Amino acid sequence: MPRKITGAAFVSMDGVIQAPGGPDEDPTGGFDEGGWVFKIWDDGVGETLGSLFSGEYDLLLGRRTYDIFAAYWPYADGENAEMGEAFDRANKYVLTRGDQPLPWRNSHRLRSIDDVAALKQADGADMIIQGSSTIYPGLLAAGLIDTLITMTYPVTLGRGKRLFGEGTPVDLFEMTGHSVTDKGTMIATYKPGGALPPYPDEAPIPITSDRELERRRRIEAGTW
Repeated sequence: MPRKITGAAFVSMDGVIQAPGGPDEDPTGGFDEGGWVFKIWDDGVGETLGSLFSGEYDLLLGRRTYDIFAAYWPYADGENAEMGEAFDRANKYVLTRGDQPLPWRNSHRLRSIDDVAALKQADGADMIIQGSSTIYPGLLAAGLIDTLITMTYPVTLGRGKRLFGEGTPVDLFEMTGHSVTDKGTMIATYKPGGALPPYPDEAPIPITSDRELERRRRIEAGTW
């Protein structure tokens, strides 16, 4: 049976997923709201995370998220020690075009989306994506993501890396579950829902008034 891939992301209302965990996690692009999840921590998210990381799993990561995890989780102590030990045991599959060392134990390099597709058909634990915004477009385009969980916090961040970047395909998703925490975080679970259908015949017919035709001419001319 093919392994399943679940993407789970902390997201702001304007779609940002950059650096939720700490001030110095990822300041790329001048992002200065690192650690935003902990600034507005929501205990109601805990049940979702507990279910997500119960049982056996492997991690599927982009290279930068791998670097962040590898520099933190093997050294985690206190209440985070148990999660650190679980991540240490899990296989870490890193989708990267580079040749940077992957020193964390049980780490494996994947060169391409085709490598992920082959891994998905092999025996092993289901895989969980954390962070790793750059790998979503390719995985979605290849139809490799089985479940997507978004934990959307009631905050806008204005700038930062988005969950779905350039190259994301046009697709529908079917919601399979949802809840809202007491603090207003919306937790939604989706599965792929197929292609976006064409504009329906019964939808309103576009108006072709002289003003509308002039508007279209301005669009084509780049003056709109």
